[in-house]
Amino acid sequence: MPKMKTHSGAKKRIRVTGSGKLMRQRAGKRHLNEHKPTKRTRRLSNDVQLSPADTKTARRLLGL
Repeated sequence: MPKMKTHSGAKKRIRVTGSGKLMRQRAGKRHLNEHKPTKRTRRLSNDVQLSPADTKTARRLLGL
């Protein structure tokens, strides 16, 4: 049986913490930030935990 390959798109977007939680970046901070309030861009900077609905799928894509 060949080794399982990690999904390239998933590994670029999701990181695993030491305790095993899956973290992702918030959407909406890549471009057109000039007109967005600084308060909003600061809020979007923080990573958030992946939703429970997506966690099972993401774990499979990452090979965890």
